[in-house]
Amino acid sequence: MSANKSDIRHKPAAAARISEGGVLKRLRAWREQHAYSLVSSLGRFFQRPFATLLTVGVMAVAIALPLGLGLGLANIERFSGSVRESREIGLFLKVEVDAAAAQRLADELRARPDVAGVVIKTPEQGLAEFRQMSDLAGALDVLEDNPLPTVLVVQPRDEGVALAAALKSRPEVDLVQHDAVWRQRLSAWLAFGARLMWVIAALLGLGVLLVVGNTVRLDIGARREEIGILQQLGATDGFVRRPFVYLGAWYGLASGVLALAVLLVAGWALQPRLSPLIASYGNQFHLDGPGWLGALAVLAGATAIGWLGAWLATGHHLRQTRPTQI
Repeated sequence: MSANKSDIRHKPAAAARISEGGVLKRLRAWREQHAYSLVSSLGRFFQRPFATLLTVGVMAVAIALPLGLGLGLANIERFSGSVRESREIGLFLKVEVDAAAAQRLADELRARPDVAGVVIKTPEQGLAEFRQMSDLAGALDVLEDNPLPTVLVVQPRDEGVALAAALKSRPEVDLVQHDAVWRQRLSAWLAFGARLMWVIAALLGLGVLLVVGNTVRLDIGARREEIGILQQLGATDGFVRRPFVYLGAWYGLASGVLALAVLLVAGWALQPRLSPLIASYGNQFHLDGPGWLGALAVLAGATAIGWLGAWLATGHHLRQTRPTQI
């Protein structure tokens, strides 16, 4: 009787060990199947190098175009950020306004609650800046007198639209320069460019999806008899689909790497021509790439698109041959 009770107590433990062993076997089999599909799909990826290179090249160009447009917009926004954030108001004083009168006007403006600060630029300072930023320095030597007026650079506490309008009526002021409208237009153009980039990215992403799907469909057609035999032997749809899905993922990953390489070469080619242009505006600028996180996101996104295109193409074939088993 006691022996029977002992057997009863040990049966749940034995069943648990058997169940645990079954789970481990299934996990091991699942891992081996995925490893086999991963390696075999990589072999098929390199089996036809010329065809593979053409497919990857088309996909890489489709990925690089919207990515390059997005990086270009990001660099333009970064370059223009200081300009768009600057709220400075330039007051060009009349020629007859001397240094003392300019100083009194600056002190009066500093006392206003809507003014954060005022900087006086004398005609001599303006002439020195003009010599550094312009190629017409030789022509200035011909002039007997300095034609540049005194300039007050006013930093408002807000957008400065009302302040700029009020300063136009000052008798000492000849011209008020305020780029609020220009900044608004620049922001609108950048917003439009960002929207255009997403539209192009969606269209070309669909193109990449179709290219992968068509490539995998051709590979499925070449292995139709093999797939039929596997189905007759009882292979599940997941087993049949797995190598093609990995193949599509390899296409996506390779195209993402090539797209990043194309953008890197493009940046190297453009930077030497861009630096003198930016330097003519008195600034230094370097093109920024996507960065490590951005590059990883591009690779992950390209791989996901390749995986999805292959999954759709394989699923379409399996639905035509027999109902999909889940």
